[in-house]
Amino acid sequence: MSVLYHAYCRAYQKAFKIGVNFLDWREPEIIKGPGCVKELPAIIKAKGVTCVLVVTDKGLMKLNLLDGLFEALKANGIHYTVYDGVQPNPTIDNIEQALKMYKAAECNGIVAFGGGSPMDCAKACGARVARPNKTVPEMRGQLKVLKKIPPLFAVPTTAGTGSETTIAAVVSNPETHEKNAINDPRLRPKVAVLDPELTVGLPKHITSTTGMDALTHAVEAYIGHSNTRGTKAAAEKATKLIFENLYKAYENGKDLEARENMLIASYFAGVAFTRAYVGYVHSIAHNLGGMYGTPHGLANAVILPHVLDYYGKSAEKSLAKLADVAGLNTNNLDTHQKAMLFKAKIREMNKKMDIPEKFAFIKDEDVPIIAKRAMKEGNPLYPVPKIMDVKTCMEFIRKELMA
Repeated sequence: MSVLYHAYCRAYQKAFKIGVNFLDWREPEIIKGPGCVKELPAIIKAKGVTCVLVVTDKGLMKLNLLDGLFEALKANGIHYTVYDGVQPNPTIDNIEQALKMYKAAECNGIVAFGGGSPMDCAKACGARVARPNKTVPEMRGQLKVLKKIPPLFAVPTTAGTGSETTIAAVVSNPETHEKNAINDPRLRPKVAVLDPELTVGLPKHITSTTGMDALTHAVEAYIGHSNTRGTKAAAEKATKLIFENLYKAYENGKDLEARENMLIASYFAGVAFTRAYVGYVHSIAHNLGGMYGTPHGLANAVILPHVLDYYGKSAEKSLAKLADVAGLNTNNLDTHQKAMLFKAKIREMNKKMDIPEKFAFIKDEDVPIIAKRAMKEGNPLYPVPKIMDVKTCMEFIRKELMA
């Protein structure tokens, strides 16, 4: 790796860390507790919104999870129209379809209801409303929206993405098998609804992978070079809650306390990485998703321990602190041993929840383009503990991720 390339990445990250201090970092208003989704329409009405586009997916519609929200919207005199065509990795076409419905119904607000995919679709739709002359690919990157989007209300049904508090939206391009990440504080929702009752029916594999997605957010934010006192505190809170509650929620999906704690953990992990950013786990995961449709939480869960191994000593001090925060038995262990214990516990959690160690579907001929795109996303922006280049990333994928 070129010394100049390394220096360029670090200089860019330092400049960006200073620059973001001038952005609007107001967090969403939080509503939490069993059944609290029914309180949302009154808040929507109080904000002067009279007609909302509800962005969700067909699976959630079939489960009738939105019925309580629909009834409360009607009771508050708020008109709504539903876009339920969101795919697991939302596409540019999804965004344009949602936008068409938003305009046709003369909406003036958006409700995102579901996991990360409806959230991303809703945010990107809002960006298109704000910037009608810009396509999704043209808004890819940092601070390309810059104009006020319609009021956005987020109702997560999984505890993982943290999208209810982030400034990011990720949209797939099926033609190029590439993901477009839009990052702008204007995309941050106004209200986040943390209702554990909406997560009770989640299948075990969704509970596990979304929970590990949240842990990835917290860990990558914590070990990076763009932390603040606030992001560290948020990441620590999220990590502690995940280690205490994820397996409980996985084993007993009706445990409302564990479900609510996981929603809170996901939220705080989102707070952490929104300001401190993520790392190479995400850049590689995004591009596996773009290439193969791999669910994002699953990709993060599998990749996380391997990337932490790659970082080695550069991340040990932070991982050792997280081992203490997580409540692991770190008595009489030194920094290296604590870091190794933390990574071992992540692997142990994955194994207990039937998450594989590697991927069997990655094709060797695809590795160069996956690595190139992952590094294009990650460098120079992500303030990782140890920088990769394309060649190193290719070697890493082949050695560590391919079964």
